[in-house]
Amino acid sequence: MNLTEKFLQFSLLGANWVLWLLVMLSLASVAIIIERWIFYRGLAGEDVNLMAKVTKNLADGKRGAVAKLLKDSRSSGARMTEAMLETASRGKASIEALLNATRAQERIRLERNLSFLGTVGANAPFIGLFGTVIEILRVFNLLGEQGVASGEGAKEIMTGISEALVATAIGLLVAIPAVVAYNAFQRRVKRLLTDADGLSGAVMAHLADQNHKIEGES
Repeated sequence: MNLTEKFLQFSLLGANWVLWLLVMLSLASVAIIIERWIFYRGLAGEDVNLMAKVTKNLADGKRGAVAKLLKDSRSSGARMTEAMLETASRGKASIEALLNATRAQERIRLERNLSFLGTVGANAPFIGLFGTVIEILRVFNLLGEQGVASGEGAKEIMTGISEALVATAIGLLVAIPAVVAYNAFQRRVKRLLTDADGLSGAVMAHLADQNHKIEGES
């Protein structure tokens, strides 16, 4: 089996399928970007706003009001704090272990589909370049079979090469927004987790203070 000949036959199919692949990747990337933007926008500042309310209600001993506030919120800090309060009676070690586990789950939730954007951003240019190589192989194979007998033939070849470069251009066009969105969303995830850590840390300090008072009274 002549692998070179087989690959040449495959190349003669052209790069049209590569362009369709890039278009599908672009549509998927745009859908993820829109979904993640809406998701992050809904969570922005929520933990910061919750912190003052939660700490005040905890100081007043209103655990029920705190539970309602946390249940009504979709933020990572609310979910982490809710899990902490449910195990408040088990001691500091158990609370910290549960907090770490819940935080890891929240990171996964916040970073959902971001790996796809990163993969597209890193590989779309290479996919486009692959399409360009395939198309150039087709054009040069055509040149070898027909030769350049006239200006019309040269024009056809140059047109084919320019069409081959379209795949590289589209690959870059798909990759650049994906990379920009990936980096921006990673910064947003970091900010949301920082806010969540602030809320959970404030509640942890309150629980530690309460346990210290109980131990002192006993």
